[in-house]
Amino acid sequence: MLDAIELQVLAGGLRAACEEMGVVLIHSAYSSNIKERRDASTALFDADGQMVMQAEHIPVHLGAMPAAVAAVLDQTHAPGVSWILNDPFAGGTHLPDITVVTPVFAGESDQLIGFAASRAHHADVGGRVPGSMPADSRTLAEEGVVISPRPLDEPTIDELVARMRQPHERRADLRAQLAANHVGAVRLREIAGRLEQAGGTSLREATDAVLDYSERRTRACLAALPDGVREAEDVLEAPGGGEDLVLRLRASVEGERLVLDFAGSAAQHEGNLNCPLAVTLSACLFAVRVLTDPDIPPTAGAYRPIELRVPEGTLLNARPGAAVAAGNVETSSRIADLVLSAFGRAQGQGTMNNLTLGNPDFTYYETLGGGQGACTDADGPSGVHVAMSNTLNTPIEALEREFPLRVIEYALRRGSGGAGAHRGGDGVVRELQALADMTFSLIGERRLHAPHGAHGGDDGRPARDLLDGDPLPGKVTGTLSPGQRLRIETPGGGGYGDA
Repeated sequence: MLDAIELQVLAGGLRAACEEMGVVLIHSAYSSNIKERRDASTALFDADGQMVMQAEHIPVHLGAMPAAVAAVLDQTHAPGVSWILNDPFAGGTHLPDITVVTPVFAGESDQLIGFAASRAHHADVGGRVPGSMPADSRTLAEEGVVISPRPLDEPTIDELVARMRQPHERRADLRAQLAANHVGAVRLREIAGRLEQAGGTSLREATDAVLDYSERRTRACLAALPDGVREAEDVLEAPGGGEDLVLRLRASVEGERLVLDFAGSAAQHEGNLNCPLAVTLSACLFAVRVLTDPDIPPTAGAYRPIELRVPEGTLLNARPGAAVAAGNVETSSRIADLVLSAFGRAQGQGTMNNLTLGNPDFTYYETLGGGQGACTDADGPSGVHVAMSNTLNTPIEALEREFPLRVIEYALRRGSGGAGAHRGGDGVVRELQALADMTFSLIGERRLHAPHGAHGGDDGRPARDLLDGDPLPGKVTGTLSPGQRLRIETPGGGGYGDA
C-alpha cells in the first residue's frame, strides 16, 4: 500500500518517463513534422493494456492510443519484438498516425510488466496525394498504406517505407519511435526495481493505486457538477457544398458518472469526415479533462466514470473501410466543441486547418493555430492550437530552408475573436508562396459556421482560404505553380458574457 507522498512520487516518475520518451522521439526524428512541430505522443501501459500514464502531448493521439495497445494485447510477446500499426479500425486513428508498441519485461525474465507506446504523424504514408491527406477521399485505400498490427523489424520497415514517399525520412522516424519506446521500457523496469527495493510493492500494485487515485479524483469532480441532462448540437461542413452533417449530444451527469450519448448524429459519410470509435472516445476524454481538473493523472482510471453511447454506422463510429483522413483532425475537434458547449463553454476555432504540400521530392504537413474561446474570467488566447491539436508551428527559418516554399505573411488576424465581457482569441494569417510545382490539400472547418460564443458573448469570425486572392472551399485538393500564393486566415474564438 502506498501512502499519499509515495503515490505522488510514483505518478511523477511515470510522467517523467513518458516525457523523456517524447524528448527522445522528437530529438531523434528526421522529419520536420516531428522534430519541429512535435506531432507525436508517448504513453506507458500495464500488462493488461491499461494506460498508467501519458505525456502532455497530442490529445487526439493519447485518448486513442489505448486502442492500439488493445489491438496487440493478445499476441504472443517476446523481448525485443515491437509492434506497428496504423489501421483506424484495428487500433489506429488515421493512416499518417503510426503507432509503435513495445512490450516490457522484468529484467532478464519472461514476465510481462507493461508496454511502452509512441504515436507519430508521418509526413507521408503513400496514397494518391503527397502527404496522405486528400481532401476528397472516399475510401481508406486512397489515403495510404494500411498497416494492420504486425511485428516491427528491419525487413518490415524496408517493406513499408518502400510504399511511401521520402522513404529515408519514414525509416528514420520509425527508428526514432523504437528508440523512444526503448527508453520507456528501461524507465518502467527501473521503477519496478525501486519499488521492490523500497518495500516489496509490485509495479502492478503501485500502478493500480495510481489508476484508482485518478478515478477517485474524477468522480469527485463529476459529483461537484449539478446532476441533470445537457444537450448540444453542432455541424460539420460537408465537402463540395453538400448538406451540413449534424452532430447531437445528450450529456447526463448522474452523481459521480457522466454519460455521453450521441444518438441522432449524422450517418457515416461518403467522404472522409468519418472517424473510428477510438477517435470519438479520445475527443470526449479530452473535453472531460477540461471540465474536471487537468491536474488529475491522465490514466485509464480517470476515464472509468465516463460512458459513451455512439451508434455504429454513424459519422462518429464508422464501419471498417470508411475514409477517415479528416475525421481524426476535424470531426474530433467538433466532438470536443460539442461536449464543452453542452457545459456552457465558449468555442475555440474548432479546426486544425490542415495543409499538406508536396511533389516527388518532398512532402510537408502543418496544422495552423487560431483563437481559443474566452472563459468566465479571462480572454481566450490568440494564435494557439486548440482542443485536439497541441503541436507547435514549423519555424519559418526551418520551413524555408528545407522546402521550396516562402512565407509571405504570418501574423495574428486582429479582431477575429468574438466580443464579450471576455473576448475570444484571434486567429492567424498564414500566406505561403510556392517556389516549385506541387500538389496541395487543404482540410478545414469553421469556414461557413463561426465558433460560438457563450452566455451572451459574440461568435468568432469564420476562416477564409484564398489562392492568389480568389476564394477556395475549406476542403480542396489542387496544384500550385511557382509564384502562386496560398493564404489561410484561421477562425477566432467565441467570446464569453455580455460586453
